[in-house]
Amino acid sequence: MNRPDSDVQTFEAHADEADLDDLRARLSAARLPEAETVRGATPGAGRWAQGVPLADLVDLVDYWRTDYDWRAFEARLHRLGQFRTTIDGLGIHFLHCRSVRADATPLLLTHGWPGSIAEFVDVVDELVDPKDDDAPAFHIVVPSLPGFGYSDKPATTGWGTERIAAAWVQLMERLGYDRFAAHGGDWGGNITTVLAGRFPEHVLGIHTLFAEAPAGLTTKGLSAAEREWAEETRDFWQHRAAYAKQQASRPQTIGYSLVDSPVGLLAWILDKFAEWSDTEDSPFESISRDRILDDVTLYWLTRTGASAARIYYESHNSLDPELRVDVPAAITMYPRDIEKTPRPWAQERYRRIVRWNSPESGGHFPSLEVPAYFVKDLQEGLAAVLAAAR
Repeated sequence: MNRPDSDVQTFEAHADEADLDDLRARLSAARLPEAETVRGATPGAGRWAQGVPLADLVDLVDYWRTDYDWRAFEARLHRLGQFRTTIDGLGIHFLHCRSVRADATPLLLTHGWPGSIAEFVDVVDELVDPKDDDAPAFHIVVPSLPGFGYSDKPATTGWGTERIAAAWVQLMERLGYDRFAAHGGDWGGNITTVLAGRFPEHVLGIHTLFAEAPAGLTTKGLSAAEREWAEETRDFWQHRAAYAKQQASRPQTIGYSLVDSPVGLLAWILDKFAEWSDTEDSPFESISRDRILDDVTLYWLTRTGASAARIYYESHNSLDPELRVDVPAAITMYPRDIEKTPRPWAQERYRRIVRWNSPESGGHFPSLEVPAYFVKDLQEGLAAVLAAAR
């Protein structure tokens, strides 16, 4: 194991009070549209058919303006331990929490969009210091993607998933971790796949919620449930992925709204928490208002609505169809996730699947929706991965 690099500096997130006052003033002065024309619908998915319902947004904006406590989130980040370092000319922010267990394994957790490091703050402690002595323990590293949170915003093109994966290897080496396990979902799952495929000498194995199969596979031989997964995923990309096409083609245009209007930013992100969570009517059935506002406020205060959207411009549909993952992999497909890959398809890319899990509940944000189950699944999946890597 290498010695940690002196180029790593401690960091403390602390928003200026003037920025928080400005946020509250903008929320108070927000201009809102009329209510959606489906407002008479009974509770359920149909109520969100045109996007975030006005009544829901008004309630959340009022809570954000009057009761939400950003300082509490800053305190949680400070307790976990924040750092920054420069890799490939770009400043990278990350959380780093070391376990006291002598047998702990370095574990890299990578978030996606519209997520952030806020996705993981409530699960880090149990991963670092598990209550069950038989569960694996981890030294946790949670970086903010380039253009997200307190990482720098790239000033040029080129910061796609391949470059990010290479930067993550440098980050882990700089912290003294030559070999490590990795987990991710959404873009984090894509980057985790690239890490495992490109840098197997550094990656012990992976746990992922993302298992994009190579193109051109047929449904022949799939079970009825697997064919349904394939159809649901196809339907999502054909009919419910306008956000991805917008950010992949015109991130700058939508970026003006995301950086200038906190209500616009909130609606853009809340829509995804609602549609992609395992709930019947509202994301707040499983995720607290505070957790969603932690995420949205982080985007707002760091002015990263546009820069974060650019990951789609850089990397949408860019995963190398020939990339193969030969390190051990644990894959979990939550039932209400937006992209679910049948195992026979996943095996075309992930050649050593040592654990495959299909839970009964959970969506795209399991660390927020079902945190206790998420931790247990991650522990069990990585235990199988590490056993296979020996």
